Amino acid sequence: MRTGIVIDVREHGATGTGATLDGPAIQSAIRAAHAAGGGIVVLPPGRYLSFSLRLLSRVTLAIEPGATLIAATPGPLGAYDLPEDRGPQLFQDFGHSHWHNSLIWAEDAEDIAILGGGRIDGHALTRDGPGTPWKPQSGERPLSMARMTADEVAQLERTPEAMRGLGNKAIALAHCTRVAIRDLTIDRGGHIAVLAGEVSDLTLADLTIDTIRDGIDLDCVARAKVERCRVNSPNDDAIVLKTSLGLGRRSVCEEVEIRDCTVSGYDVGTLLDGTLGRTQQMAPDRDRVTGRIKLGTESNGDFRRIRIADCRFDRSRGLAIETVDGGTIEDVRVSGVTMDEVTTAPLFLRLGARLRGPEGTTPGAIRSVSIEGLTATGIDPRFAATIAGIAGHRIEDVRLSDVALHYVGAIDAVPADPPELADAYPEPSMFGPTPAWGLWARHVRGLDVRELTLSRDREDGRPRVKLDDADGPSLPRSC
Repeated sequence: MRTGIVIDVREHGATGTGATLDGPAIQSAIRAAHAAGGGIVVLPPGRYLSFSLRLLSRVTLAIEPGATLIAATPGPLGAYDLPEDRGPQLFQDFGHSHWHNSLIWAEDAEDIAILGGGRIDGHALTRDGPGTPWKPQSGERPLSMARMTADEVAQLERTPEAMRGLGNKAIALAHCTRVAIRDLTIDRGGHIAVLAGEVSDLTLADLTIDTIRDGIDLDCVARAKVERCRVNSPNDDAIVLKTSLGLGRRSVCEEVEIRDCTVSGYDVGTLLDGTLGRTQQMAPDRDRVTGRIKLGTESNGDFRRIRIADCRFDRSRGLAIETVDGGTIEDVRVSGVTMDEVTTAPLFLRLGARLRGPEGTTPGAIRSVSIEGLTATGIDPRFAATIAGIAGHRIEDVRLSDVALHYVGAIDAVPADPPELADAYPEPSMFGPTPAWGLWARHVRGLDVRELTLSRDREDGRPRVKLDDADGPSLPRSC
């Protein structure tokens, strides 16, 4: 990235007191750096109150140590940029369909960066927003939400009119290339702390995110790296790859590496203050706290060449690899993952047929997935590691090697075989307690299981392993 000129935002009138609105001065500095052909806009130590900032090509926003960019509260001082009109957004929720209504946003930009060792304070951002207007609602929400009243759901999903002027993301990027976000702390990032849609050559490194909903959402990105990030998100996913139709077309997520990251579901704010609180037990979907790494649920496009290595899950749901909207997931390599206090299943591969997409959408595929060197302890006793396709659409060529899973507790009753639930929202809890306690695979071809260690601290009436319509070159003994 180019260096160019260096501009201190105070030269454009910013005060850094936290008492006056500094957003216009910061935006003026960004425009000046862009007009000069590129440069660095510096926020020196201080507190900078702002609504939406648009980052422009060849500009680096440097939030220095001791500097905090504060999301302002809508009201007399102003409001956030309005959500852009991208036509009907039928197949994904509001948060994944808009970028401009964010604290920092960029569109059609290149060679941009946000870095510097400082902090983004997003306490005034909202986690709320309407769901999709997609009509077949059977797969729109997790089954764990089925008993919620309409009023309870409405508290989580405001109307589009209610979102005007509100900010619901800390950083949002659309159609950008050569992007770096490094060395920042994000305290409460709204609906999504970092959203990247159709961004290529992206690096996210050394971020600390403690937030109220999603941490990092990479939607149809290419050549992306997420390294040494720490994401705490008890209410939703910590790091998630998606292929939605948010930008109006079917696209892919490919060549993504997630390395040396830690995800968790501690109480909001307690990662940053160091207390690692455990008061919150349930996420808003009425399942246990989230905080995981996931592929899906939005899966209209394909996922290819995904690498996840040397990552840790603390007090969170396990690794999830899901395609339910027609996309194909292939060539996924996972290695060196450790988990402790797993709040649902340690591993969940799901090929389903929610088919939230245009007419004619058909089930996708999962194939060529390798998981090596995964160790999980403190696992919820209800949920085995699960690999579940659907009748007529098998998951293919999954290899498990050097996997050790230890479960805490047991269930007394032996559940019946779960229904197919092909069109349901994919979550490990969708089937209820699984029919095996260690590994359950259904509708799988080419399952290769080697060096699998399953243990628990109490007896359980279910078999250790259960295979239904599953075959492969190497399978564990069902007992």
